[in-house]
Amino acid sequence: MEEKKSPITERRNESAKAPVWWSKLTLAQKFSASSLGKFGYELLFIRHVKGQDIAVLQCNGGIATITPDGEINTTAKIKLRSK
Repeated sequence: MEEKKSPITERRNESAKAPVWWSKLTLAQKFSASSLGKFGYELLFIRHVKGQDIAVLQCNGGIATITPDGEINTTAKIKLRSK
C-alpha cells in the first residue's frame, strides 16, 4: 500500500491571525496600535529586535513600529518579504 504524503507548507507565507499577535503586545503597545488603527494601520507581526518585541504595522504601503513602551515610529526602515 502506498503512503500518501502531505505537501510541505511554506510557513513564512502564512501570517498569524491578528488576535494571535494582539495577545502578544504589551499594554502600551495595544494603546498605540489602537491609536494607529484609527488611521488604517493593521498589525502585521511582532519582530524580536535587540531583546525587545517590536510591533510592525502597515497602512497603504507605509510601515510603523511600536516599541514595548508604546513609542510609535512611522518612519521605520523595515523591508517586508514579498509574497
